[in-house]
Amino acid sequence: MWTQITGLRSLLLVSLLILAASVLSVNPNRATDADGQSATTWIIQAASVAAATDAVAGVRAPVIDELNIINAVTASLDPAQLRSLRSMPGVRLHANLGLRTAGWGNAWKDDSTTADTSLSTDTSSTDDNTGVNADDAASYSSPPALIDAHTLHAAGIDGAGVTIGVIDTGLWKMKFKNGFSGRNIVRINLSDSRSSDDENGHGTHVTSTMAANARTSDGLYEGVAPGTDIVAIRAFGADGSGTYAGVIRALDWVLTNREEHGIRVLNLSFGAEPRSHYWDDPLNQAVMRLWQAGIVVVVSAGNSGPDPMSINVPGNVPYVITVGAMSDNYTPVDGTDDLLASFSSAGPTYEGFVKPDVVAPGGHVVARMSSDSYIAESHADSMQSSQRRFTMSGTSQAAAVVSGVVALMLQADPTLTPDDVKCRLLASARPALNDAGYPAYSVFQQGAGMVNAIDAINSPATGCANQGLDIALELAGERHYGGPANQDENGDFYLMDEQSEDGRLDGDGYVWGRGYVWGQGYVWSQGYVWSQGYVWSQGYVWSQGYVWSQSLPWSGDAASDPGATMPMSINRWVDHE
Repeated sequence: MWTQITGLRSLLLVSLLILAASVLSVNPNRATDADGQSATTWIIQAASVAAATDAVAGVRAPVIDELNIINAVTASLDPAQLRSLRSMPGVRLHANLGLRTAGWGNAWKDDSTTADTSLSTDTSSTDDNTGVNADDAASYSSPPALIDAHTLHAAGIDGAGVTIGVIDTGLWKMKFKNGFSGRNIVRINLSDSRSSDDENGHGTHVTSTMAANARTSDGLYEGVAPGTDIVAIRAFGADGSGTYAGVIRALDWVLTNREEHGIRVLNLSFGAEPRSHYWDDPLNQAVMRLWQAGIVVVVSAGNSGPDPMSINVPGNVPYVITVGAMSDNYTPVDGTDDLLASFSSAGPTYEGFVKPDVVAPGGHVVARMSSDSYIAESHADSMQSSQRRFTMSGTSQAAAVVSGVVALMLQADPTLTPDDVKCRLLASARPALNDAGYPAYSVFQQGAGMVNAIDAINSPATGCANQGLDIALELAGERHYGGPANQDENGDFYLMDEQSEDGRLDGDGYVWGRGYVWGQGYVWSQGYVWSQGYVWSQGYVWSQGYVWSQSLPWSGDAASDPGATMPMSINRWVDHE
């Protein structure tokens, strides 16, 4: 029953052939070498970094940097060198999407990597440390309160002893004293800027949402995990743009330095459009390596909703925790009108996995940001009157909330593995229900539901996440997986069940006909139990055959246009909800 739409198998095979040609035709920003030839920067992958280096040396091209996490190097290649490498057995080429070649390599040298560590013990109260002003409080959405984290704070569970890594635009240094006092804050600059400060604002807002320890006007902590240590890694420019190689370099840094800094959680609030199967994407490979190494990776779903199949890279990695966004509808004390944010990207992924895994507060979140940062100047109307806090909406903020919850879980039980954490988040999430007590949104829109910090910590669940998946075989290239989602001839998305007569899993919330329900609120309740457990978090060997009735994204114009660039970036700006 798994391949009941087998007539479409040929379309999948055609798409895979298109992939083989088009991924290599995508051209990053060009440079011209001394001989006048057009040169581009590529990621060259082989069985080892040494093998990749030898391959590049064989065509007499300079290596820009090593990406040990994926056994690759980056190099600037002219057309002749590119053709030669393509013909070499055991060598894979990935376009370094959006890379600016001029001066970029120098920022990766060890002597230009800056580490700015501050251990602050100043807990004095200042105007900046008093939290959201009274005139802002009416519209203030407090993520810790919405997910019941404030109750845990009162009980002494605040994330102390856990370190969260954040790959983003950096962290505003002024916030070390007010908002991040009394903890170890490390700033690492891997961007092309000489400054490790946050010139954009996104990284500071995300980090504040997850971990600021100043208090709001009602006495609550601003951040979900106000006791955590932070390693803020800048991999994006002042305008919020970045590259595959730059982000993979940051992921490589986390893998190398995770034990020194005690990094247990990694927040990735950025994304790009999928251009290959998740396992072929080099950034996704790096993310999977970190999950395998024991780091809980939390990723934003993307702000490309509400259409289906709009999950970003690396949120389309089945192993990680992918987070969508909900809104309190500007009534933080009334949970009956909460709703799913219309911008929140929806699943399934192109390999049939249900994403997002969970949702969290991501509408009109107020957090810290410099008033002279790029985002604040671009959206001055969202800067709060205090000039220290900024209102921002997106799955970036929702992912930050979940990263904070994970830190609370790991403080309460440091023995949890990444799969354990994901399982308990799924099992304790609260789906949005309609008046009849059934899911108001499908699993393709809300995943298991909204996270709840207390329930996640108290959950005894085990073995309900990433079943049927083997990340070691995945990374070795020996086996890849598809999820249980499929699409029928009517365009409806559904979950497959090989045990049922028609091959479909029956039940409320398991079928989605692209209908959107945004105009009214629903209660996120623990009173509903998904009738089939969490079957959507399972994987099945890809060779069993997964087919779709529409073309895959790499066959689009952007991939076939030789001059196209597709930069990795922080999630795009969306209007507040």
